[in-house]
Amino acid sequence: MDRPVGEKSSGAPTIVEVDLGNRSYPTDIGSGLLDQPELLQKHVHGKKVIVVTNTTIAPLYLDKVVEALTKGNPAVSVEYVILPDGEKFKDMDTLMKVFDKAIESRLDRRFTFVALGGGVIGDMCGFAAASFLHGVNFIQIPTTVMAQVDSSVGGKTGINHPLGKNLIGAFYQPQCVLIDTDTLDTLPDRELASGLAEVIKYGLIRDAEFFEWQEKNMEKLIARNPNALAYAIKRSCENKAEVVSLDEKESGLRATLNLGHTFGHAIETGFGYGQCLHGEAVAAGTVMAVDMSYRLGWIDSSIVKRVDDILPRAKLPTASPETMTVEMFKSVMALDKKVADGLLRLILLKGPLGNCVFTGEYDRKALDDTLSAFCKS
Repeated sequence: MDRPVGEKSSGAPTIVEVDLGNRSYPTDIGSGLLDQPELLQKHVHGKKVIVVTNTTIAPLYLDKVVEALTKGNPAVSVEYVILPDGEKFKDMDTLMKVFDKAIESRLDRRFTFVALGGGVIGDMCGFAAASFLHGVNFIQIPTTVMAQVDSSVGGKTGINHPLGKNLIGAFYQPQCVLIDTDTLDTLPDRELASGLAEVIKYGLIRDAEFFEWQEKNMEKLIARNPNALAYAIKRSCENKAEVVSLDEKESGLRATLNLGHTFGHAIETGFGYGQCLHGEAVAAGTVMAVDMSYRLGWIDSSIVKRVDDILPRAKLPTASPETMTVEMFKSVMALDKKVADGLLRLILLKGPLGNCVFTGEYDRKALDDTLSAFCKS
């Protein structure tokens, strides 16, 4: 039975399992999970933990996480490294601060990294865990909608390069993902909206019923209705977990999770990391991918209209920044990690709502026309 609007309850988490054989792990979702120490402690196998967080999240949740890791468990010692906040710090120099802390602490392969923060922290901490001593345990505690519905699940880790986003990284799975929905209470409205771009994506590429639910409930999501947010997070994680279980290392199916990301990453790189949020860039990129799908004759106009309608309701943009040019898009997209043998492959919608393709076989004129339509020069 649903709780009344605005009411929260702590209890057993909803668990979404990421099925990867002997590397399977749970995604625990619920309110008040950081007040249940056993949920974290059962995934810490050694006696030392390093929490990786940032200057925004540390004052809010670091003490709570340290207590959850140590309460009733005095044998565990916890250290932490606090990184600067922002996409522009998702780079090699900042990553080295994590390695510095681990080496200075004389840590062996039995210790555990804990990522406490949004997608940037999760990606960087996960990459550090994949790389340090050739691989150590790590746990994800995502604190943004973006990280909770997408980046924390699936083990894709990495950092940016000045020439392109997420070009350096590794596939490396966590021990668990713990999503305490209470952490969204402190999330700024703009960050909340940014995360909804990934929620919308799942509906478009593979879950038409979920998209229809979003159309009916978007105002509840923006208003932070706890029941609506909990359902959106759960359904998104189920979609992500299913895809990752079938295609862990993005050989085909998993690439479809990048709807709008090729255009979006070009916006982030060309416009400057941190100038617009990832979800804002993805939203604009999604509109461009949908526009191109329509130009190819692969979807009908009703899907274009539904996307154009739902994004503004989610407080998300439907156009790229005015400073972006066709040349900027093309130069950055040529470096996209989905390029194979010099051919840019894109995720495009095809058929009824909830269907898409990952392909390099499309009319190049449609791409040129879409870029021209969304750029002033």
